[in-house]
Amino acid sequence: MDVLTAMKISSSALKAERARINISAMNLANANTTRTIDGGPYKAKSVVFAAKPLDGVNFRDTLNSTTERLRQVEVVEVVEDQAPFKEVYDPNHPDADANGIVKLPNVNVVEQMTDIMSAKRAYEANVTALDAAKNMALKALDIGR
Repeated sequence: MDVLTAMKISSSALKAERARINISAMNLANANTTRTIDGGPYKAKSVVFAAKPLDGVNFRDTLNSTTERLRQVEVVEVVEDQAPFKEVYDPNHPDADANGIVKLPNVNVVEQMTDIMSAKRAYEANVTALDAAKNMALKALDIGR
């Protein structure tokens, strides 16, 4: 695997983890939103990752690779959480039903914060891998001088 391939793989992971952090931040921002454009409370969302073959790698590169197949990560879709809404009795709330029950979003704040911390660590790890590949390329250029 050459240095540019390692950089492509790490950069795809950076993009995917950034999407994961953005979705978790959106969930936290809407943790108390009881009214959306679609009607009803906000539904928590999460990203689905998938491994896909690395773009620009030809058959010879794959055969010469030390790994079985070079893969990068991509966000396939953003899905809504199917967990039920939280119900709270608050007859003074503008979105309360006839019984005084308000449906709140199905956002689990602890789960979202954990997801953000996990995505942050994965992002940092991929930045480190990208820096290592960059430093290897720079050392190779120094050797060539």
